[in-house]
Amino acid sequence: MAKAISLNPGGRYIGGMSTLAGFLFFIATIALMEGFAYVMHRWVMHGPGWFLHESHHRPRKGAFELNDLYAVIFAVPSIILLLGGVQLGWGEWATWVGAGIAGYGAIYFGFHDVIVHRRIGHRYVPRSDYMKRIVQAHRLHHVVETRLGTVSLGFLYAPRPEILKAQLVRNGKEGIRVASSDTFP
Repeated sequence: MAKAISLNPGGRYIGGMSTLAGFLFFIATIALMEGFAYVMHRWVMHGPGWFLHESHHRPRKGAFELNDLYAVIFAVPSIILLLGGVQLGWGEWATWVGAGIAGYGAIYFGFHDVIVHRRIGHRYVPRSDYMKRIVQAHRLHHVVETRLGTVSLGFLYAPRPEILKAQLVRNGKEGIRVASSDTFP
């Protein structure tokens, strides 16, 4: 497989990693980001960061919510790694990992903000079992308005809805949202 050649900050050519190795870094980063997202959602966003995330568990007023600041916060490592890999000579691994973080962010935006929350209008209707499960799991996550007692804290992976519903029953009724047409678009 051909190796990429690039200039380091001193202007000398250096051998880079193969495109296949870079792509594997990219894919591995996307997979690891799901674990990172779960940890951040479970222990930060539903913990000390609830003051930002709480807006996401309430009906949105306007185009943005305070929770959107998390997108900016989580973009910072991607930007730094891309800058380091492309401009500062940290190595191509940094570029591929930074791109993987950005890739996860794009997937998350597409699934979460566009498909599930419909922040951009569309006519897509989930038809595959996987997409139906992801959408249902996120809706079950949002029936709880408090920071405790919620289910399905990951996003690209979700347990079956019947497992999540049983977990909600075990967690009790405190914080459960009363169903209405305006609470979850």
